[in-house]
Amino acid sequence: MAKVPVNKHQPVYQMPTSPLAVKTKKFALDKKKYVNIAMGQLWEQQKMWTLVPLGLLLVNAILGITGVYPNIWAYIVIILGALLYVGFWWVQFTGVTQLEQYKQLFDKYLYEIDSRQILVKTNPKEGGIMQWEQIKSAYRTKDAYVLMMARGQFLHFPHSVFNSEHDLRLFERILKQKNLLSEPKEIAK
Repeated sequence: MAKVPVNKHQPVYQMPTSPLAVKTKKFALDKKKYVNIAMGQLWEQQKMWTLVPLGLLLVNAILGITGVYPNIWAYIVIILGALLYVGFWWVQFTGVTQLEQYKQLFDKYLYEIDSRQILVKTNPKEGGIMQWEQIKSAYRTKDAYVLMMARGQFLHFPHSVFNSEHDLRLFERILKQKNLLSEPKEIAK
């Protein structure tokens, strides 16, 4: 393995690149796109919980119609609670785009992707390695691929960053070989 220093304090060992590696252009994730994808991911993970406020609204409506417990404040509290929950997560994801410690998420990188690893490069000689085990799932939208790692952590590859149609098909084949690619979604536009 070749030793490639990212900085003078942290050496990174990089495996040689494969001739079958998919190489991308240098690109950065847009901050608005990050918030949209993160909120879409949150919705996909927690959409079943929308039944809780809907159920509470229904119970309150039944109690109000029957005259057992007519109360308008329950509607306000339930709706306000749901909006505050969504707002909390929106503020969290928006805050990530503003903090200095997360600045590296929005820097420009080159990627070299093969069946062994994902090389994340700041320039042709410096970078780091991401193992496929870190990727939990992936999906394709009409204009990009998104590789999910954890809540608010993902890699976004627009189709425009690939150098050719062949690279795009090879990238999709690698995702299918790793059993990561699910059906196309329309989460982030």
